[in-house]
This record gives sequence, structure tokens and C-alpha cells, in this order.
Amino acid sequence: GWPPVKIAVGQINPTVGDFPGNRDKVLHSMAEARRQGADLVVFPEHALLGYPPRDLLLRGGFLDAAEREFSAIVDASRNIAVVIGHVLRAGTRAANQADPSAIAFGGDTLLYNAVFLLADGGIVGHQAKHRLPSFDVFEEERYFAPGMEVNVLDWQGLRLGLSVCEDSWYEGGVLGAQASAGVDLLINASASPYFRGKPALRYGLAKRWALLAGAPFVYANLTGGQDELVFDGGSFAVRPDGAFLLAAPRFAEGLPIFDTAGAPVAPPDEDGLPVVHQALVTGIRDYLNKNGIPGVIIGISGGVDSAVVAALACQALGPDRVIGTFFPSAYTAPESEKQARHVATALGIRLLEIPIEPVFSSLAQSLAPHSSVEGVVAENLQARIRGILWMALANATGYVVLSGGNKSEIATGYNTLYGDTVGALAPIGDLVKAEVYALARLINDQSPRTIIPAGTLRRPPSAELRPNQRDDQDLPPYDALDPLVRDLVEANKPASELVR
Repeated sequence: GWPPVKIAVGQINPTVGDFPGNRDKVLHSMAEARRQGADLVVFPEHALLGYPPRDLLLRGGFLDAAEREFSAIVDASRNIAVVIGHVLRAGTRAANQADPSAIAFGGDTLLYNAVFLLADGGIVGHQAKHRLPSFDVFEEERYFAPGMEVNVLDWQGLRLGLSVCEDSWYEGGVLGAQASAGVDLLINASASPYFRGKPALRYGLAKRWALLAGAPFVYANLTGGQDELVFDGGSFAVRPDGAFLLAAPRFAEGLPIFDTAGAPVAPPDEDGLPVVHQALVTGIRDYLNKNGIPGVIIGISGGVDSAVVAALACQALGPDRVIGTFFPSAYTAPESEKQARHVATALGIRLLEIPIEPVFSSLAQSLAPHSSVEGVVAENLQARIRGILWMALANATGYVVLSGGNKSEIATGYNTLYGDTVGALAPIGDLVKAEVYALARLINDQSPRTIIPAGTLRRPPSAELRPNQRDDQDLPPYDALDPLVRDLVEANKPASELVR
């Protein structure tokens, strides 16, 4: 067995750079944890800064402002012990002093990404992150120096092995050394963005470390959206036998508490499309709320992509913050109008209708003496007219446009620059077409009434920019295209492997 410790996890949703707001979230969780009798409260990586702060780390005054708020958290540890992810300034490093852009952005501060143990109003110790992820959405080598030492910290007669996010994903390293040295608890502070299938990977790693160390493994993750990333929370704790002691909710702030000697709890819910759905709703909500944007404008065409984006936006923001638009052209089928109206009515949102034919005719007339107005010229003119109208409505309301592009279209360039590509955020831009259909069915299943009509799910997809147009006239069928997009864009495979 191991000593009983009552641990709270401060699963918070920080805003990058909002030090006073983030500090208050931390202090509030500390006070609440103390009130509930916890011995220790664990916060994620970069809990005070928010993640990822990117080049703000290099901005003059940014770290000084962060340190002022961090000292308030250190002071408050008089009342309860804290594990928290924060940066550690460790002197200066050589910098290019000749190039003005290096002086402005080079950063001569030697900075570590670290996790701290605070108690009795002071810093007991820390562990710097050794492995700095610099792939995909991560670029930590640009800002941080890799940690060199491995520490085991003593607290109330217990030996704690602290680590930051990425170090738990490598064999050996920090956690391997801590396990060999002997620990009573492994605690990992993470800022780990969600992708489908990632939670199961985390559980597998945690169980392996807990077994190796013969001690419980505690994992604290951020929650919430930050620009294009969404953090899923889902903090947890596992015993060496693989049983869960804690499985916190996903995509929600909270202060779950567990006892290391307590009874096991049910393992976390399966990860799948409902979790993807939660991620997209969270991403839209935080993108607007953290940026102080009042609402969104969405083109609703009668197709599946725009219907799904509208449904997600309503779930994220409520229908009163969503304006739907229907901009029919000469090629818009009556069926499309019927389905667009159905979606808007089912969601309870306004639908502004502006026919674009008059504007199109006028532009075509002006162009005709100088250029053909056939084929792709005519098609893209229509898409760009819609873009102009969306942006005019955005300027009039202070709202932003949500783009309806999916990953299969975006990856193949099957969209119109300055047309359907306008917008602040493309909520389904990471879903291939088959996933959009699956999400549409899920949205219908979860709703008391049908949001996305059966006709929309049945009809062949079309941009409706020319007579009887269908996507599969210009693109491979989506069931062939989707796997190619996944292989090329997500698995980064060479094209030569995919052609047969």
C-alpha cells in the first residue's frame, strides 16, 4: 500500500495572458480544496500563463507581470500545499545583440517549463521539463531550455515525483529516474490538447508509470479552447494495478477530489464522436467568449456542412448569438431553400435572406466587355458575393463569420478564396466529410427534434454554383478522398505510398 493523501485537482480553463483572472481561478480552487479537507491541490502545466503563450513569452514585461501573480499563489500555500505548472527563469543565455529582430524577439532569458511544489508560503522545489515538444502544434524549443536534473521532492514524509506533460510520453527519462529512486506519488501537470483517441493513450502511459513506480499516478490537465486548440480536461488518477481513483469530467472546469487510499471509481467514458462534438462546442464557445466577440454569422445553404456548423454554434452560444443567412443564386434548388429554413427554424435562429442574382448580373455586365464570365469565373463570383455580404453583416454587428469548410474540401482547395473561406474560425475544418455526416446524425439523435433534415443527409453534396453541379464531378467521391486526406495531412505519408 501507500500513504493515504487527499488530493484535489484544479482542472481550470485559463485564458492566455490573463494573469489576474487565472490567478483568481487558482486561488479560488485552493480555498475550496482546503475547505473540503484536501491535503494537496494539483494544477496543470502553465496554469497561470495559459497555454500556449507562444511569443508572448518573449514580450517585454510579460514574465515580470506573471511573477507578481505567481508570488500571490506561493503566499497562499500557507493554507494548503500546491503542485502547479509555471515557468522558471534561470538567469540569462547568450543572445544575438547585433540584429534588431533578435534583440526584440531573441530572448536572452534562460527559461524552463517547470512544475513547482509550494507549501507553507514558500517554494519547496521544482522539476523542469526535459522533453520539449516541437512538432505539430507545439514549438517549445523556441522558448525553453530542456531541464537537466531529475528531482524527488520530500513533503510531509512522502516522496513526490513531479513532471510536466511531455516527459510522461517518453521511455525512461524523468519518470523512469523518479520511479527507480522510489516515490510515493507521481504527479504530472499537463496542457494536453485533445485529438480523437488521445485520452486512451494517456491512460496507457499512466498505468505503465504507476506500475513501474509502485505508486499512484495523478494527471492534471487544462480544459477549454485556446484559438485553434481545445484542451479536454479529463484529469485522472490511477493505481499501480490500473484501477482508476479519479476520472474527472471532460471539457468542464471543476475541483474533483480523491483519496489515494480510496475505493476505485468507474473508468472514464469511451472516447468517440460525442467527445469530438463536445470539443467543437467548447472550441467555438471559448473562441468567442475569450475574445469578447458577441456572436456569429453563418451561411446556411441547405447542405450538411453549414447545418452542422449552425447546430454547433447554437449549442456553444445559444440561438440569440447566432445569425443565419441564406443567399440564393439562380442555381439554388428549391429543396435547398426548404432545408435551410428547416435548420434555422429547428435551431430557433434568425435567417436573413438576400438573393445574390441582382449583384451577380451587375458584376457580370461590368466584366463582360473585358472577360469571359463562364465556368469558374461565374462560380467564384457567386461565392465571393456571399463573402462580401457576410463581412458586411459582420461589420454591422461586431459578430464574426464562421466558415463551413470541412477538411476534405480545404485539403483539396475545393473552396473559393475570399468567398466561402472568409471567417474567423472553421469549426469543422478538422473533420473529413464522412465525419461531418456522422456528426450530423449524432446532433439529430441528441436533439428532441430533427435539426438536420433527412433530405440534406441523402442529397449528393453540391456547391450549387452551376446547373446540376455535384462535388463528385470535381473531386473523387468522398469515401475515396477522406482516407487520402487523412494519410496525407494527418499521417504525413508520401504521395507515392498512396497511389496505386
